[in-house]
Amino acid sequence: MPNDLSPTARAIRTLEILRTRPVTTADELAGRLGVTERAARRYVGILREAGIPVESARGPHGGYRLGRGTRLPPVHFTQAEALGLVMAVLGRQQAGTTDADDLVGTALDKVVKALPESVGQQAAMLREHASAAPDPYSTRPDPVVTGDLVDAVAARRRIAVTYRSEAGAEWEEEVDPWSLVVRHGRWYLLCHSHRVDAIRTYRVDRVRTVRPTGHGFHPPDGLDPVAVLEENLGLGWEFPTRVRFDAALTEVAPWIHPPMGRVEPLGADRCVLVGSTRNPDMYAQEWLARVPFAFRVEGGAELRAAVAALGARFTAAAGPS
Repeated sequence: MPNDLSPTARAIRTLEILRTRPVTTADELAGRLGVTERAARRYVGILREAGIPVESARGPHGGYRLGRGTRLPPVHFTQAEALGLVMAVLGRQQAGTTDADDLVGTALDKVVKALPESVGQQAAMLREHASAAPDPYSTRPDPVVTGDLVDAVAARRRIAVTYRSEAGAEWEEEVDPWSLVVRHGRWYLLCHSHRVDAIRTYRVDRVRTVRPTGHGFHPPDGLDPVAVLEENLGLGWEFPTRVRFDAALTEVAPWIHPPMGRVEPLGADRCVLVGSTRNPDMYAQEWLARVPFAFRVEGGAELRAAVAALGARFTAAAGPS
């Protein structure tokens, strides 16, 4: 069985296995789940905590078995919930997804088909007749990698990850995985990197492998993952940037989004934006060009060159024909 499920999903799978076999040993259960015996016992513990009677039988023919009359609880959807589920999936449709790769779509089809006709008719019609333009910026991480990261976050376990940047550079480092954050269709791992001893925000779709290290960690008290992610998205990239604006911080701040960096005051009528980028051309053309205030690039030779090239293009476009 693929090791691509969350602990809750594996616990449900454990329940399904126990329902189909009179007695199942920890070794057999681990083999069916594709995990260690220790992990298999942990999923049995999750079932017991949920009030499901899982009994232990000792002896040569011992193992785990369910108490009499155990049944999975039914899941009931209202019509509004069913429609909302279909709308949520269509609203997150991704570019470049083939039918074989569309795990969410196939799962949704199964859910819709299992609904009672009185509830599922409109959901089925919406699924069949509604179309969604794919979001070119959203990403779909590897479910196996995502599941391993979720386990590490929940268990507060330090991990070693192999990461590949957009430019193709690849490295391995140990991180304390604080949280997973979904932002504008992209999945991020918010973590503390021991390689650079700093907070890092890594794209989950660029994490190649996850390996446990045997060490634990404690996340910061009162951690707000979304806020910390927003604050750090513009830091740690290849090319440093520093841009001074001839306008007050209160005027400039609404035009600055987190990946551009942090904006700080320089007196009453000036401010400075400090950050970094992996793509100076994009930073100049898509981000700086839309800010309606005079500015000067004070730091970052790559960004300065990109701004100069953009200015030359615009000057040529406005010159005599």
